[in-house]
Amino acid sequence: MDPVLWVAFLGTVIFMQAPPGPDSLLVTARAISHGRSTAFFTVLGMTVGAGLVQLPLLALGVSSLVAASPLAFNLLRWSGAAYLCWLGLSLLRSPATEVAVEEHGHLRPLVAAREGMIANLLNPWPITFMVAFLPQFIDPDRGSVTLQLLLLGGTQKVTGVLVLGAYALASGTLGEWMKQPKILLWQQRIAGCFIIGLGIRMAVSGGAAR
Repeated sequence: MDPVLWVAFLGTVIFMQAPPGPDSLLVTARAISHGRSTAFFTVLGMTVGAGLVQLPLLALGVSSLVAASPLAFNLLRWSGAAYLCWLGLSLLRSPATEVAVEEHGHLRPLVAAREGMIANLLNPWPITFMVAFLPQFIDPDRGSVTLQLLLLGGTQKVTGVLVLGAYALASGTLGEWMKQPKILLWQQRIAGCFIIGLGIRMAVSGGAAR
């Protein structure tokens, strides 16, 4: 595709990903509660893991059908909201002893990646965004539309790694300053309430564009 058009897409998508949204807020909560490593694996699940599902669906046109169907969109949105509330409740229900906080302080990498992937896949807005936004940068005269879609979608996921990784790094550094077990416990409780709030927001207002 046209390199100038691709650079324009790159700058636009980074600008649109930078403001806080459900993904970045979940990564922030993970980084503060569980550390940078867990947050980075959550980011990989949200971007690389989810992209392995979303990009083929986008190329096949299935995501267009989901975005065009109010029922399918709402079912996906409510499922995502329920999943976020479940993640938040799991933090609130964790044991309240200092030893338990230390043992609970880190999720296994694959678990963190899986939770990030599911949270992103159950949010209908990434699919809607790709369906509505990516075709604006497609030039049918310059080759395969499918390959251009995959290139643009892959670019979006790579920029997502960079943007969300920056959130993970900054938030993880903040969490490193507050390592006392009692503080970690309260961080966990606050993060749980915050994630539940995201779920309620998604259910009521439809979430955010990422």
